[in-house]
Formats: sequence, C-alpha cells, structure tokens
Amino acid sequence: MKYVLAGASGFLGTALARDLTADGHQVIRLVRRTPTTPNEVRWDPARGDLDPAALGDPDILVNLAGANIGRPWTPTYRKVLRESRVSTTSTLAAVAAQLDRRPVVITQSGVGGYGLDCGDRILTEDSELGDGFLSEVVRVWEGALEPASAAGSRVAALRTGVVLDRKAPAFQLLSLPFRVGLGGRLGSGTQYFPVVSLTDWLRAVRHVAEHDTVSGPVNVVLPNPATNQEFTEALATALHRPAFFPIPAFLMKAVLGEFAWELLGSARALPTRLQSTDFTFHHPTAPTAISAALAS
Repeated sequence: MKYVLAGASGFLGTALARDLTADGHQVIRLVRRTPTTPNEVRWDPARGDLDPAALGDPDILVNLAGANIGRPWTPTYRKVLRESRVSTTSTLAAVAAQLDRRPVVITQSGVGGYGLDCGDRILTEDSELGDGFLSEVVRVWEGALEPASAAGSRVAALRTGVVLDRKAPAFQLLSLPFRVGLGGRLGSGTQYFPVVSLTDWLRAVRHVAEHDTVSGPVNVVLPNPATNQEFTEALATALHRPAFFPIPAFLMKAVLGEFAWELLGSARALPTRLQSTDFTFHHPTAPTAISAALAS
C-alpha cells in the first residue's frame, strides 16, 4: 500500500517508515524543507498547505508529528504542544477530503487524554476524556480528524502509552537511573503506568491501517496493565540493577512541573478495540515488553 507519513523524522516515524519499506510498502514522507528525494513531499501544516495532487493516490495518511511533550509546559509552549498536533492533523484531514479516493487517516494521540489521575478505574475507548490541559489537547487533536471522517474516510486515533525500545528517548530517560544504580519507583508507585513495546506499536499501526472495522480512538497499551512499582521491579530485574531509590512526587513536580503528572498520574487503560478485532500482542506484559526493548 501507499502510506503518507507526517513526523517521519521522529523516533516512531523513523521506525514505522523502516518497517513499512521493509515489507514492500511505498512511503511518502512529508517534510518542511525542499524535498531531496522522490519519496518526499513538502508541506506547511502551520498554514494548512499541502497539495493533494503531490500525493498521488495514497491508501493511508499517518500523522506522528507533534512537539516534544517532555519539556516544561509554559503558557507559550502549551500553544506549541497543541498547535503542532492540531495543525498537522487538520491539514491531513482536509487533504483526505479532497482526494478522489478517500484514504484511511490515522493520527497519534495519548492515554493522557483520560485525565491526570484515574486511579484504578479501567479505561477503554468508550471512557470519557478527562479535564485539564492534556485532555483538552487530545480532544481537539482527535477532533481535527472530523473533515476526513465527514468526507467518508475511515479515521483512527492511537491513544498510545510510553513506547519501549532501546533507542526510544522516553525509555532511555526511564532506564538511565537504573543503569547507574539509582533507580526506583516514581512517587508512590501505585499508579498504573501504560506502556507498549515498539514491536507491538508498529504492529498496531499496521493492524489499524489494514482492518476496515477499526475506527475512532484505539488504546495502544499493554493488555496487562502494570503499576509503576511493577514496571520498576521488572526494569531493575532486566538490567540486573537495584531499585532502592524512589523519586518523591514533590521532587518530580518541582523539577518537571505539570509534566510530572504524565509519570505520577494513573491510567489503567486497556486495548479493548485492538483485541476485539483479533489483534494479539507479542509482548503482553511489562517484563516481556522491557525485555524486547533491551534486546532491540
């Protein structure tokens, strides 16, 4: 199939483009500079500028673009976080609505949309989005798909947890304290910590792209949710390191600001939509997902 990929230069985009190309699919990368290869097309999502004719006849449009959520959320950067996701998604959705053959449109999203701290409550794709900044970002981010949906495209939003892989920036940050012998749980450790292996994330994207019955929000997380304490113990065991140094919640909030809630909040999300369409996980538990990440 022919995929058009926004955010192709990021970690997930690079991995997805490599995976698709290896299987013989055609990948068109959207870039914001002058194209240097035949498989690149220039766009300017801030202006909603993308020529539908330049894409040919694509089967799948995938948006993985978005500013780094791991920086402090100053008022100015909040706008960047929001607009970098909404403008890219809305530009792709508008183009999908103009193409003669309506492509599938998939955008990345996040489980943070369910709220900052959902405790032990099980979260499926039918659960309501929560309150707060991240929930509002997810709401408008996914809402930006509407023009494509209204025009007849099948659309999906991947509500993804932390993707685990040796080269993933988030996993490198999480594992660094353990590698130097200073690892430990984050805050109380009782919060559910949604993660997924890179292998299963890639397979989930392909599953959503190829299965006509999958649409709307799609949780891409372990089918066996782990608490941060359980994740910590599994990571320490896999690295053969101790986990004696818990990081207090107050310290995380002081250093990371509101972003700390991404690590301290609880999201017991389940991949109900994937599993109801016969998707099976290669790495269904925290220990297996961590082992896969370290072996990559």
